[in-house]
Amino acid sequence: MSEQHQVVVIGGGYSGTLAANHLRMRADVGITLLNPRPQFVERIRLHQFVARTGEATIDYGTLLGDGIRLVVDSATSIDTAERTVRLASGGGLDYDYVIYAVGSTAAIPASVAGAAEFAFDIAEFESAERLRARLDELARDAPITVVGGGFTGIETAAELAEQGRKVTLVCGGTLASTLSAQGRRYIAKWLARHGVAVLEADRVTEVRADAVVLSDGVVRPSALTIWSAGFGVPELATASGLRTDTLGRLLTDETLTSVDDERIIATGDAAAPSGQPLRMSTYAAGPLGAQAANTVLSRIAGTEPAALDLAFTGACVSLGRHAGIRQLARKDDTAVNLYIAGRLGAVIKETACKFVIEKRIRREARDPGSMGWPKGGPRSITGPMGGRHPVTG
Repeated sequence: MSEQHQVVVIGGGYSGTLAANHLRMRADVGITLLNPRPQFVERIRLHQFVARTGEATIDYGTLLGDGIRLVVDSATSIDTAERTVRLASGGGLDYDYVIYAVGSTAAIPASVAGAAEFAFDIAEFESAERLRARLDELARDAPITVVGGGFTGIETAAELAEQGRKVTLVCGGTLASTLSAQGRRYIAKWLARHGVAVLEADRVTEVRADAVVLSDGVVRPSALTIWSAGFGVPELATASGLRTDTLGRLLTDETLTSVDDERIIATGDAAAPSGQPLRMSTYAAGPLGAQAANTVLSRIAGTEPAALDLAFTGACVSLGRHAGIRQLARKDDTAVNLYIAGRLGAVIKETACKFVIEKRIRREARDPGSMGWPKGGPRSITGPMGGRHPVTG
């Protein structure tokens, strides 16, 4: 009987779940998926869950290929000397390789007075549950403030505004800054038509139980404040003595291998290849998951892992249930002056959400190794973002 190579995937989000399925390309790999929840969370649908326009959980039984063991628990540290993932419940999981797919979390800044106490975030399922319960308690005309002008803030504000809620979106900078100027104007016009007050340059400096204070000193009523600006990552890498970037993402080379331990491979939002992480997105999550799994499989086979190579094509943003925008981009993820909007934009966004589940994760469960993605991005060019450049120091 051939030796079983034990791989523990820490985190069952988009990237970790796909990586677990992709590892099944070899029959001699024992795969354990460690996740704190018994169900998969579609984070890109949490704004729908909060507004009660959609659900955001899926049974892992419909997503994982045969032979993958699901352990519902949390990792407290990775003992690299013993090759054991320590668990919150006690005990541990022994490994030959770890795929570090812990994802990202909210980042409500301690520097903003009252934010930790009074603001709600929408980054994880449990916080979305609390937010939904609070929203249910509010009168329909109660003022709501959404902090953050990125995609999450825009989608949350739009979802609530479409239901007739009174919403203010405080951007703290440019609205949808990664989109083209035309794309930003389209979103701004849609939000204005639906009654959303967009404050681009303003920042929230204090959150109160019933108001927010802006950077110019103005106090605006806010019965509910939703914080969607910025993000953080779990502290597992730091707790395990592994080097990270300033936000806590695991530092890796271009094969996604930890600069400290070749048996730990990172993927998804918690990975910082060459100290230059990719944009947080489900678009990147799938290729990163497959890349991480391929690196593990290469090491088992005794071959040199391939360097990361991913070309972007753009981004999608939903605006309620009946409109959206598909922004096209160059391979380096910079927007071009071309987008598709309106009802067709909404169809494209919904198709993209379903594609991630049906054509990536579930397909990989049925046919391991089927995952493909556009290549020829900037990391494929020799230079600071190309080739295999370990981070040192």
